[in-house]
Amino acid sequence: MLTAGAQDARANRPVEARSHVTRFHELFFTLDPDQKAIDLNVNKALYLADNSAKKQYENFKEKGFYNDLIAANISLEMSVDSVVIGNSRPLTARCYGHQRVIRATSITNRNFISECSLRDVTRSENNPHGFLMENWRVVQNKDLNTLPR
Repeated sequence: MLTAGAQDARANRPVEARSHVTRFHELFFTLDPDQKAIDLNVNKALYLADNSAKKQYENFKEKGFYNDLIAANISLEMSVDSVVIGNSRPLTARCYGHQRVIRATSITNRNFISECSLRDVTRSENNPHGFLMENWRVVQNKDLNTLPR
């Protein structure tokens, strides 16, 4: 016979934190040359982070980043390799990943690292893990190689 045991909800918080950070990066940096798709992904991502992500989005817009993607038919794919969650409060996260920049004539592979702190917030449809990424910053986004297509 199996007995049901209650589990402390906090025991899963590191798992949820890693999933939250991964989801943000996949939404924010996986983009196709379609303004509606860009807006949809970025708007979903912005529910998961504070004004630091919004500022980065505004900087990208101001510099014409999204318009350039659309004009040149460039796709971006973010692949998160791992998210390391710190042990102290507030929780910190360091995200390691790779990004592919797919152009008509080449594919550029990039190494990507970012950091943030995580604050507990109310869970919602837009934020099911109940975290808010704060003071998010890109630490590294370095080209590794470019291959012809």
